[in-house]
Amino acid sequence: MGIDLKAGGRNKKVHRTAPKSENVYLRLLVKLYRFLVRRTESKFNKVILKRLFQSRTNRAPLSLSKLAAFMSGKEGKVAVVVATVTDDVRLFEVPKLRVAALRFTATARARITKAGGECLTFDQLALEKPTGKDCVLLRGPKNSREAVKHFGPAPGVPHSSTKPYVRAKGRKFEKARGRRKSRGYKA
Repeated sequence: MGIDLKAGGRNKKVHRTAPKSENVYLRLLVKLYRFLVRRTESKFNKVILKRLFQSRTNRAPLSLSKLAAFMSGKEGKVAVVVATVTDDVRLFEVPKLRVAALRFTATARARITKAGGECLTFDQLALEKPTGKDCVLLRGPKNSREAVKHFGPAPGVPHSSTKPYVRAKGRKFEKARGRRKSRGYKA
């Protein structure tokens, strides 16, 4: 019996070492942060470089309301998000924020600048804070995707709150045996 090798041989390093994306601007940011990782002793830059490699799923967007909540009591610091910053209509007043992110939605950018804040790009951040001093590194909620609701023990199993893949929520769809007393039993 031989050993079962994954494609690529005995390679145990399965994390990304470069972004999958062909985006020129992202590639330039990677070049910049590779340089900063090499030339500074800062762990902050290492984390940013690692996050620049990540897939879209792992770079979940962060809403303005969450951003404002995370930054309360941290005035004078720069919020750093290696993802998209999105607008949130439920947030009534946007505080004055300085945010560095990969992307901003048009409304989020407008609301931040209107409140007297500033939207930075990562090359601007690198010039201003090369070691990440006075920066707050934030992430979006990765498990808030619709797909994640369907993961877990099978729907219908006792104590499972996993969402079933059904066409509709009507009476005729997964609502009979095991779901109501009048149809056999209720689990």
